[in-house]
Amino acid sequence: MQRRQFLKTAGLGAAGVAAAPFVSSAHAQETYTWDMVTSWPKNFPALGTGANDFARRVEQLSNGRMQIRVHGAGELVPALEVFDAVAAGTAEMGHSTPYYWRGKVAAAQFFTAVPFGMTTTEMNAWLYHGGGQELWDEIYAKHNLKPFAVGNTGPQMAGWFKKEINSLADMQGLKLRLPGLAGEAMNGIGVSTINLPGSEIFTSLQTGVLDAADWVGPYNDMAFGLHQVADYYYTTVWNEPTAAVETMINLDAWNSLPEDLQNVIREAARASNLAMFTEFAYRNAQALETLVDEHGVQLRELPEDVIQALYESSQEVIQRQVENDEDSRRVYESYSAFQKVMRPFSDIGEYAYFKGREQAGG
Repeated sequence: MQRRQFLKTAGLGAAGVAAAPFVSSAHAQETYTWDMVTSWPKNFPALGTGANDFARRVEQLSNGRMQIRVHGAGELVPALEVFDAVAAGTAEMGHSTPYYWRGKVAAAQFFTAVPFGMTTTEMNAWLYHGGGQELWDEIYAKHNLKPFAVGNTGPQMAGWFKKEINSLADMQGLKLRLPGLAGEAMNGIGVSTINLPGSEIFTSLQTGVLDAADWVGPYNDMAFGLHQVADYYYTTVWNEPTAAVETMINLDAWNSLPEDLQNVIREAARASNLAMFTEFAYRNAQALETLVDEHGVQLRELPEDVIQALYESSQEVIQRQVENDEDSRRVYESYSAFQKVMRPFSDIGEYAYFKGREQAGG
């Protein structure tokens, strides 16, 4: 009888857990409506729709108690003013990418992408298990912000070029759209870099303001029609082996939320992070096939002397930054130490598998 009673009680307990709402009933009457400003065109594939998906997850997990109104770039604030708008409380939330703010927070770049740095898997491991999130929280708190990773593009292509690159000499004097640490590394090898919102890349290539541009990868690049204004697509991944997308929350607004809704946002961010990365993996594969088979896009790899020069320039850029900015030093020490921990397993894991698969003809 005791065993039967225990099983009956345990069963009720399990059923209670399964049926319990994500949000506690203690705050069931409190509702919140927030504005989210983004750096992406409204409903732009993966990035803009990723902001929509995150807002939808928050609403669903909160049982409708929290709603987020998503605004595309330029609707409330320009694409590259999201950071300031959220910090000031013009909007409660933003959806963008950290390296856009290098002029305000130099260390932010390490939370998007590092040239020749960690992959998406390694980056997420650092954020979730290696102390990366805690450092990000600390640095953004100085600007009245709370950050979360809400997506990732995966590896990004080297970009679209209007002329073929056969040597390092061909890079000299090019005008290239490329943000972050990679942009500074390009400056170091004789390229002039510009940071433009994605919506301005097509026209800038078309009119000659740019000679080349990176954006994201095949899926987003094709959506902007970049194959129509540049003949050569350089696939060499060096600049952004991963590229994290963030939501930033006004810290005062974050602190005003009850704990259960903070947990809703935290878990919605994790789910959105995975969802965007997997969507990019699938859609990029589809788009690459379309670009090559239907549009005749010519795929190229950067020459070895260009890659070597970019590696050396990247190391100089990073070293200069960590010497001149204390936050950058602390973040990069954590980042590089974690990369060293991850590298041996990455090499005998996925990298070794890719080589073996290629050797076997798979």
